Amino acid sequence: MEPDPADPHQAEGVLNPATVQDADGTVHLFPRLVAEQNVSRIGRARVVVTDGVPSGVGELEIALEAERGWEHGTDHGGVEDPRITHLKDLGVHVMSYVAFGPLGPKPALAVSADGRTWRRLGPIQFEYDDTLDTDLNLFPNKDVVFFPEIVPDPEGRPSLALLHRPMWDFGFVRPSERPPLPAGVTDERASIWISYVPVDAAVQDLAALTRPGAHRFVAGPAFEWEALKIGAGPAPLRVPEGWLVLHHGVTGSLPGGSFVPQAFSVRYVVGAMLLDADDPSRVLARTSEPLLAPETADETAGTVANVVFPTAIERIGDEYFVFYGAADTRISVARLVRTL
Repeated sequence: MEPDPADPHQAEGVLNPATVQDADGTVHLFPRLVAEQNVSRIGRARVVVTDGVPSGVGELEIALEAERGWEHGTDHGGVEDPRITHLKDLGVHVMSYVAFGPLGPKPALAVSADGRTWRRLGPIQFEYDDTLDTDLNLFPNKDVVFFPEIVPDPEGRPSLALLHRPMWDFGFVRPSERPPLPAGVTDERASIWISYVPVDAAVQDLAALTRPGAHRFVAGPAFEWEALKIGAGPAPLRVPEGWLVLHHGVTGSLPGGSFVPQAFSVRYVVGAMLLDADDPSRVLARTSEPLLAPETADETAGTVANVVFPTAIERIGDEYFVFYGAADTRISVARLVRTL
């Protein structure tokens, strides 16, 4: 999917999509649509499949746009970077997205029974955990994505789990004015965490999905190709060995203040890790080299060059396909192939 120059909603790019597959197998793409001044909306478009391979989109409409005060930013704003997971035990699709409001990026949730009409549940409010000695809600957070199945929490209770990426380094805030790091955290680089929502609470009220607790560190940067930071990608995929998580790894340098693409240089690649099915906070294995890196012209030139950013996996026929943002400008797709 390329940005349509005739559509002002796409003036600065289409990227980082979620997906929903209907009962008849039709896949719908939910791209981030970026208008002038970096104002984002979330679209919905039918994926065209040719010879079993996603090849384009059609019937684009707006699925979600900034309507609440906490979604309207000052420099830029809107609703960004959706991930969608079908929670079959609750009978709903849950969309996590970044609400870029007046105080910066905050994760929020919306739910849908049919993948077309979405109801906001509101911003995520992480439960206070005394063992961390700080409040996670003080920090920006992105890359929120739910597991599709019930998993045990640290106490063994049936729960719905979500991965997320709190950011300790505010960049433009003086170190003396930053909140204290959580107890035990010594590395300021953005890393992957997990939190849990008891199933019983979510069954009684879907709004419980916005109040996760039992926060645990999962994984931080470990290799040179993810030296700057890492973050979760699509919803974890259940495989015989556990939970397969695709993640992005970043190298380079980031700006200290306002977002100016030309003022910094980064490289985003795709890696993978395997989480324990009985304890998804535990990493069993991870790739020492990237699975996908920027190579094509679509990936090495754009709003932010050298970016591949995975956000959705869908099974189409007998194959799995990964949808990803390329150079913060367009959307590409790759086969996910298992090799022994």
